[in-house]
Amino acid sequence: MFTKTRISILALALGLSPALAMENPMVGGAAMFADRNIVENAVNSADHTTLVAAVQAADLVEALQGDGPLTVFAPVNAAFVALPAGTVETLLQPENKPMLQRILTSHVVAGNLSGAEIMRRARANGDGFFHMQTLSGAPLSAQVRGGSLWIYDQSGNAGRVTISDVNQSNGVIHVVDSVLLPR
Repeated sequence: MFTKTRISILALALGLSPALAMENPMVGGAAMFADRNIVENAVNSADHTTLVAAVQAADLVEALQGDGPLTVFAPVNAAFVALPAGTVETLLQPENKPMLQRILTSHVVAGNLSGAEIMRRARANGDGFFHMQTLSGAPLSAQVRGGSLWIYDQSGNAGRVTISDVNQSNGVIHVVDSVLLPR
């Protein structure tokens, strides 16, 4: 387990400010640093190895390292495991790169939207949802249920935000427990 002291020591060893490491929650057993970009942090999360492999296979690393700002709803490994058998393997094949790119960019919204801001917008909207358009063009909707933030994909499937507000140098990550699929 990482304590504040261990995180501070790790940050100093990496030449980073301990304060920047303390601003963010741990993700996948790793410290997340606000002065690193989305990819630089994601590669350290043990809970996001499938997502990182998919981003690499889809040639989206450069896009997620860009200036942003971007809001990323990052599915955990278990979310990919929950897909029908063989789905991930099929998507990672080179001939399916366009489909993989569409799925992954359906988890990314332009802008830097905190969990609190998304919840505020959902509560303020008459239908109880905050509607967003992803980089793929697919819609996502956010709703507050039982005090938790839920993100709905185009088919109405929902993923719960399990860790919010993981600040990055080029945006923010919200960890979700489901893969959000476009139609």
